[in-house]
Order: sequence, then structure tokens, then C-alpha cells
Amino acid sequence: MSITQNECFIELSCFDDLARYACAFQEYPKRVYSQELDGSRIVSSSLTLANTLLIFYVQMPKSGRYISYQVTAGKEICDIVESTKNISHYAPIVHMESEISPLSAKSKKITDQFHPIKVKDLGSLARLTYDPEFPDETNLTLYALPHKKSWVVGYITSLEMDEVYYNFNYVELDSEPIKHFIKYQGNQGKDPEFSNSFDHGYSYLPIIKIKNEHSIFGFSD
Repeated sequence: MSITQNECFIELSCFDDLARYACAFQEYPKRVYSQELDGSRIVSSSLTLANTLLIFYVQMPKSGRYISYQVTAGKEICDIVESTKNISHYAPIVHMESEISPLSAKSKKITDQFHPIKVKDLGSLARLTYDPEFPDETNLTLYALPHKKSWVVGYITSLEMDEVYYNFNYVELDSEPIKHFIKYQGNQGKDPEFSNSFDHGYSYLPIIKIKNEHSIFGFSD
């Protein structure tokens, strides 16, 4: 069977979402690229699936060599800077003249389309981020996106058989999330809550907000 390998561009809500994706809770920040897309300069970071390079991007707000991400007084500060002289997490930006991969940017069908699976509550979604097979390789990233007249937030998992199958495990929300993390309070027997600040002794899951609903998440054909 012939497998189509391609790029899939997904626009994020704002620059802070990209900075959070590349840097938040990362021991080593992800690689970031800038390139031309549809006549404007974008900055992006990617997620490699079995047959698809998933590229999360935003319009590049200003020029610079690094994405800077730091938490000061319990709140995140995101920027593009020229040097790494201050204490921060830095994702180096690679400025490209050519496309970042040889894969086709457009395809009629995305091979790695996710299968949406509804999860009962945020606590279950938070606990799903623990992988007993790879307990030291944590991936805490959640993705929020508009769906119908509201929003969902979810977590990507995979099932490897003869082929790799991807699930988007999601919880329906009453409204658009305006805070950037889920604060998990399982050790105190409390339900998770959305938060923009950090308190000592809790676990936090970063939320990456996607600008528009995208077919790869499996909600629309």
C-alpha cells in the first residue's frame, strides 16, 4: 500500500502558544524555524508523526535569533530576542530561505488523521499524560481548538501495530479557554483547574491553543 507523506500546517492562536510549545517544561527546547509562507514570514516548530510533519506556526512578530521563555513571579514571559545573556529558556530560531522539508505541503487526505475519543473529565485527561511504558519521557502538551460552537481540549496518544494510529483524547469545554495551563491537584483529591500562574507543589500541563478547527483532529472530514 502506498503511504502519502506530507506536511500539515496548523496556525496557533498567538506567539505565546508557539513559545509555550517549544519551551514550557522542556529540558531542551524544541527546534524553531522561520520561513516564508503565503507571502509572509512565519515562525514554527513541528511534531513528527508516522507519515506527516505537523507544523505549528504563527506570524513572526519581530526579527531575532532566539525565542525566550521564562517564568517570573509565577507567570510566563515570551519574546524573540537577539542574545541569550539573561536567565531564560531559549529555542534557537533557524532562518530558512528554502522550505524546511522536501515533503508535499498539501494533500487531499492526511494519512495520520487522529481518531477523536471523548474523555469524561479534565482529571482523566490529566492522568492520561502518564505513560507507564515510558515514565521518564514525559509529554504534557494539551491542545485546545474550536469545535462547532464551543471548544475542546485534548491530548494526543498513539497505538503502534502494523501501522501507527493516533487518537485525540478530548474533553468538551463550555467556552474558549483564556488561561494557558491546567493545574493538576490530584495529590490533594481536588479537580484540575485552569491557571495562568504557578504555585509550588502542583503539576501543570501547558495548553497550546489552535486558531481554527483542523481536519487532522478528526472532527470534520
